[in-house]
Amino acid sequence: MRQLLVLLFLAVTTLTMAQNNAGSVVGKITDKELNNDPLPFANVQVNGTTKGTTTDMDGLFEIGSIPPGTYSVTISFVGYETVTIPNVKIEGGKVTEINTGLGAGSVSLDEVVVTTTVRRESETALLLDQKKAIEIKQSIGAEELARKGVSDVATAVTKTTGISKQEGSGSIYVRGLGDRYNSTTMNGLPLPSNNPSRKNINLDIFSTDIVEYIGISKTFNHKNYGDFAGANIDIISKNYKGDGFFEFGVGIGGNTSAMERDKFYLQDGPNKTGFYNKDYPNNPLTSYNFDTSWDRNTSTPVENSFSLTGGDSYTLSEESRLSFFASASFDNNYNFKEGVARGAVNTQGVPRKDLDYEAYEYKTNSTLLGNVFYRINNNNSLKFNSLFINSTGQSHDEYTGVIDIFDNAPNGGGYVRRSTFDRTSLFVNQLLGDHKLNERFDLNWGVSYNIMKNVIPDRMQNTLVPIDNDNFDAGLTVSDLATSDNHRFYQDLKEDELAANIETSYKFHKNNDGEYKGKLSVGYSGRFKNIGFEATQFNFRINRNIQQPQVFTDNLDAYFNQQSIDAGYFDIVTFRGSAGIPGVLDPQTYDGVQFINAGYGAVEYNFSPKFTAVFGLRGEYIFQEIEWETSLDPEGDDSDFDRIEILPSTSLKYSLNEKQNLRFAASKTYTLPQFKERAPFQYEEVTQVTFGNPDLYPSTDYNADIKWEAFPNNDELISVTGFGKYIQNPINEVTVASATNDVSYVNTGESAIAFGGELEIRKNIIKFSDENLNNKLSFGFNASYMYTNQDFDEQKVIDETNLSVGFSDEEGKLTGASDLLLNGDISYLKDFSEDKNILATLSYNYFSDRLYAIGTNNRGNLVDKAVGTLDFIVKSQLNKNIGIGFKARNLLNPTVERIQETQDVTVLSYKKGIDLNLSLTYKF
Repeated sequence: MRQLLVLLFLAVTTLTMAQNNAGSVVGKITDKELNNDPLPFANVQVNGTTKGTTTDMDGLFEIGSIPPGTYSVTISFVGYETVTIPNVKIEGGKVTEINTGLGAGSVSLDEVVVTTTVRRESETALLLDQKKAIEIKQSIGAEELARKGVSDVATAVTKTTGISKQEGSGSIYVRGLGDRYNSTTMNGLPLPSNNPSRKNINLDIFSTDIVEYIGISKTFNHKNYGDFAGANIDIISKNYKGDGFFEFGVGIGGNTSAMERDKFYLQDGPNKTGFYNKDYPNNPLTSYNFDTSWDRNTSTPVENSFSLTGGDSYTLSEESRLSFFASASFDNNYNFKEGVARGAVNTQGVPRKDLDYEAYEYKTNSTLLGNVFYRINNNNSLKFNSLFINSTGQSHDEYTGVIDIFDNAPNGGGYVRRSTFDRTSLFVNQLLGDHKLNERFDLNWGVSYNIMKNVIPDRMQNTLVPIDNDNFDAGLTVSDLATSDNHRFYQDLKEDELAANIETSYKFHKNNDGEYKGKLSVGYSGRFKNIGFEATQFNFRINRNIQQPQVFTDNLDAYFNQQSIDAGYFDIVTFRGSAGIPGVLDPQTYDGVQFINAGYGAVEYNFSPKFTAVFGLRGEYIFQEIEWETSLDPEGDDSDFDRIEILPSTSLKYSLNEKQNLRFAASKTYTLPQFKERAPFQYEEVTQVTFGNPDLYPSTDYNADIKWEAFPNNDELISVTGFGKYIQNPINEVTVASATNDVSYVNTGESAIAFGGELEIRKNIIKFSDENLNNKLSFGFNASYMYTNQDFDEQKVIDETNLSVGFSDEEGKLTGASDLLLNGDISYLKDFSEDKNILATLSYNYFSDRLYAIGTNNRGNLVDKAVGTLDFIVKSQLNKNIGIGFKARNLLNPTVERIQETQDVTVLSYKKGIDLNLSLTYKF
């Protein structure tokens, strides 16, 4: 009713004030994709004139002082169809009214002509969603990702405020909170982890080719699982609704550090496609039956990529539409790093391990996405998504120097080689439904079944030491210090998860304008996870009782063979012993079950036109069980816990005016330990050994945010956020008291805090438009500053576990937390015509020093030093079919460095090189 009165008022006012030689056009634009809700910020242009405007928050518009005549009127919204209405008659002193809707699919009506169709993934559309939402949220869409040259989701999220990425992994830190405090979903349904060391899946494996946008929620709400304190990262897959298209792309590139190598080394066995797996041979202990070589292969480090994308839509009836979308892609990349790696640095600053190293890396990513969207009618729709990802990483690392200052190449000259192939296969299947039952009731639901398999087939490690520690010219021989110095390792991790969401909402308290002021939502969500892990390591036990021969690094096969077994140089054993022992080939295992059943309810109420609130309450029952049989506990054991969590949350929004909002959010959540952190399984790296702690238990988190945001224009944003977090019984990774300085996981103290501020600006510097052609220079900037602190309690660790930790300090920062994070970019976009443009972007990312690991036993903290990276991207659409692009990433090529404070020793350093890439796309 209110909207009708506004229209009448506009019409009457225009009629009264109109001159005899001018007319007006008024109307209302609705959003067909959102149940015909008003569509604000849609553009309305009277063609052939300079007259135009945008719709207001109620979808209403008015254009006055139009000379009489017959015009065409174009209505557009970024991400939706552009509709041109011909033969609109403007009469002097009269008002012409146009009421229509916009959507993502093409329509064909007598009075409407559709000129173009695009997807709803633009920066402007996502800013509008952010403005309209009651909860605090951020999104980064495909348009922005392309502009910034981002190729994977892990890098994408670091372009938003308060988020950084741990170097060398896809692990994300949000406001100083690491992997354990975050969660990852796809289309609102949970995703499994691909790494036993991590709670979340490695975001590096998700190509942005499949992404419509990424939603980042740093505040908890009733729909999220409670295992949350940093952020929920929701990957929204592409969903095509337009006319048919087919596109392919190719690319070529390389990394400067890799291309400068005379020879680029990789291990024998894995192929270049990444589709490789290998089990250990039959009778691996009684004779030498391994058929892959210990010796390294050479490769040409030229990167390439290709992609195929297509979609089509079919109108089945006036309200029914069926849409298909599919995408297939493959890309690879090479990298080379060299530097220093030091471990177990003592209080005098002397490292127990002091090595120089070279690391050769090769990664592949194959992605296949398909989805079907069926709009049954205006009130009901179904969507099916199926995603397959095969992601692999090969690393060939060579270390030289002091392996152990006490008893293994103590004067230097030692040599360690480790070659690892790590493959993750992920299969995601989702079915989602959205139903408007009547004017008051809505129902939406989703189910998913995910299968993840991670394998490490045939990891190889060799350790060689000088024959004479005082004369390196005498050559090298095999190390006999530990049976695991020379080994082959096979790992298999499988995780299956079934998840479901269902929610219904009821609108109530209809006002005089026909709008509902309140909404009640109730729902259920559940996830049921099974995980199975097994690993077998074959150790080559060196015979100390005979003289060992000289061994050459470029011909290891000359030693590791059947002849050496026959000569008695070594035998092959597992952690259970040698051949003939019952069950000797039984692997180390841990198996886990976790299920979460949750019910929730929430009330959303519009107390006034300016003030809206959501009050939510979620209850969860959590059960986690793990059983194991490992080298640390060969007899095996099990451990479980269950708990009920009651999790309140609230979100408040106050509209200061049409362009400014003030928001507040508060919640209680929790943080679960992961299976690997609780399983007493020993993970051995070259410079570090890690094992799990069955006595680990969940943390409790309290969160609060306040945010002011302003939208000067529909593609501009200025926002300031303050946040605070209080964590009880935080979990940390620490060095425990042991002869070998092993690392485990403990609840390190009573509490931790994190608070800080965030600033984000998106602004057009220069913007010219002529007949819908862009010519603009714009910039974006965001900054985060935070303070973190936690207490350390040695007695608490002793009382709650069988471990002992000697903290160097009584308190310290949260691991992964940088005091300062900066992101900035400047872009220039020039449209030469509808099908011809150029876009150039220069972007910069910076994080200040951040804590990597907590210092113990009077040793300083391990700290990652500050790093800044600079990227340049230029893309051009040459015509309606052909596009080209060039990316240059990490132009500054800074040194990545980790130091041990107090002793001031560099424990890790390297450079990554500059990544260069040239791409070509062709669209049919």
